[in-house]
Amino acid sequence: MKKRLVSLFLIVVVLVGILAACQPSAETGGESGSVDAKVKKDNPLANKKIALIMQLNLGTFSAQYIAGVKEQVEKFGGKVTVFTSDGDLAKMASNLDAAVNQGFDGILIDHGTSEALSEGVKKAASSKIPVVVFDADIQEDGVTVLEQGDQQMAEKTLNALSDDIGGKGKIVKIWVAGFAPMERRQAAYKQFMQDHPGIEEVAAFGSATQNTALDTQSQMEAILKQYPNKGDITAVWAAWDEFAKGAARAIQEAGRNEIKVYGIDMSDEDLQLIQDKNSPWIASAAVDPKDIGRIQVRYLYQKLQGDQTDAKVVLNPVFVKRDQLPEQSVTTDQLSQYVDGWGASDQGYTDYLKDLESGK
Repeated sequence: MKKRLVSLFLIVVVLVGILAACQPSAETGGESGSVDAKVKKDNPLANKKIALIMQLNLGTFSAQYIAGVKEQVEKFGGKVTVFTSDGDLAKMASNLDAAVNQGFDGILIDHGTSEALSEGVKKAASSKIPVVVFDADIQEDGVTVLEQGDQQMAEKTLNALSDDIGGKGKIVKIWVAGFAPMERRQAAYKQFMQDHPGIEEVAAFGSATQNTALDTQSQMEAILKQYPNKGDITAVWAAWDEFAKGAARAIQEAGRNEIKVYGIDMSDEDLQLIQDKNSPWIASAAVDPKDIGRIQVRYLYQKLQGDQTDAKVVLNPVFVKRDQLPEQSVTTDQLSQYVDGWGASDQGYTDYLKDLESGK
């Protein structure tokens, strides 16, 4: 009887060993975890908690920008928490302070002002939390600021406007003060107007609200009533895509299709309007909003690696005009097929970031 029990015990031990040898291993790419996943998990740059502090989360441009941020952070094995401030700079400063206190590994900032954010950025630095900023004039040691090439975008659209109207006409400017990129675009506009005496500004307005496009549409409707005749307004220059959307809708609904709109920034919604042959919005200069988010994250991860990064990084914009586009509808993800330089930028990549992304 004892011999039989011993034999059965030995058989069970052998079977258990065989079954164990057949199970997938975390280090051999089985279902419980691949080698790449384990390497990424062990990489000191992986599993980072990233805070994105935004002044405004408005429109499809912001949505695509956030998508770019999340996509890149997740490829690096991290996680993003978005803090939105509804245009309230005091709330934005409070959100930045909260991100520092909660011990995030890195902080991304979208817009804002130096007056509102400098103290929070200094607090982040003293807590050894790296910061990368997009479109805000924050000048603090160790902080990298990304710009879209605002002067170039303004110049590209204004020069196209001038060429299309033969250097003579009456225009409406839609712009708002208080934002660093807007101030840079205004500087280019001011120089343009000095260089083009045949172009006259007949009206200027603009405000940033939670319903910017709708408010702009209402304001543009009032301008059209003030200037009701063909030739009273030749074109509209809009320094933001939310402005361009509102102006284009007002002009189209009023049947004033002789007035053309030239904008700045680009999203899928914007592109649909530009492709619409009945829309007065015919051109825009922009950087792919998803690329902005991706590139900003790459520079943050360079800082997390301990690299020194430039204080200012200028992104290269492209000019998109309706006559460059096909008859069928396209998205911003497909735009690179028709417009050179659009999307899929490698800016901000390093070899070790590419390895982190691939799981090596």
